[in-house]
Amino acid sequence: MQTINYRMLKSVLAIATQAGQAILEIYKASEEVEIELKSDDSPVTAADHAAHRVIVNALTAQYPSIPVFSEESGGIAFEDRKAWPEFWLVDPLDGTKEFINRTGEFTVNIALIQNGEPVLGVVSVPLKGQAFVGAQGMGAYKVQIGHPWLPIKTRDMAKERLVVVGSRRHGAQALDALLEKLGQHFESIESTNMGSSLKFCLIAEGKADIYPRLALTSEWDTAAAQAVLMAAGGVVLDVDFNPLRYNKGESVLNPFFYAFGDTNADWSELLVTETA
Repeated sequence: MQTINYRMLKSVLAIATQAGQAILEIYKASEEVEIELKSDDSPVTAADHAAHRVIVNALTAQYPSIPVFSEESGGIAFEDRKAWPEFWLVDPLDGTKEFINRTGEFTVNIALIQNGEPVLGVVSVPLKGQAFVGAQGMGAYKVQIGHPWLPIKTRDMAKERLVVVGSRRHGAQALDALLEKLGQHFESIESTNMGSSLKFCLIAEGKADIYPRLALTSEWDTAAAQAVLMAAGGVVLDVDFNPLRYNKGESVLNPFFYAFGDTNADWSELLVTETA
């Protein structure tokens, strides 16, 4: 399998940045975005396709021995990918609805999966010229393109205040119930909403404590940001407190999960009644 090093991390960041530039060309050209609907009724735009082409072409050229599995690949049967020891897992434009609604909270996500685990991740934020990157054994960084990389890490959970980050669009009722439960254990609870994989990154840079995802996601939605969070000292577990893993079967849907910053906290004690 591919050895992970800074050269690889930098090259993947460059690819994600290039894809982000392709997205911005479309984003800035017109406020009216032409939208198609996929078979699951989720939206897709020309920007999704443009970023997909940039990423797949570049990864294939630079790492020809590693398969690429992108949201916009049209689906690859598990029979064809079950023997992959490693592969790139890509969401060319995470937060398509944020792109359409012009919130700025859309990202480019590229992850390297080895034996079911995300070991390298790049989350690029095109509109801010910013990225979050991380890899196993190398730490995590917040990058302003063209500037030195700044190390980031998760924070310890404080009894006085818990910061919960959630989705703008999914699982609101379940999140409200969870906040009520957590409110019994903390002096104050602050809840913030954010689009795309930036929720993981907020935890990775020590600005939030937990991201409960009690609604459906796909593997390409989470892999890159999970790699960044893990490199920053965090963890992502399903509601049975098992590590979130990838390429498990025909379905690419994730189970419901929690992303945590403080791995020493007894989260199961705080959340167990919510998962029973």
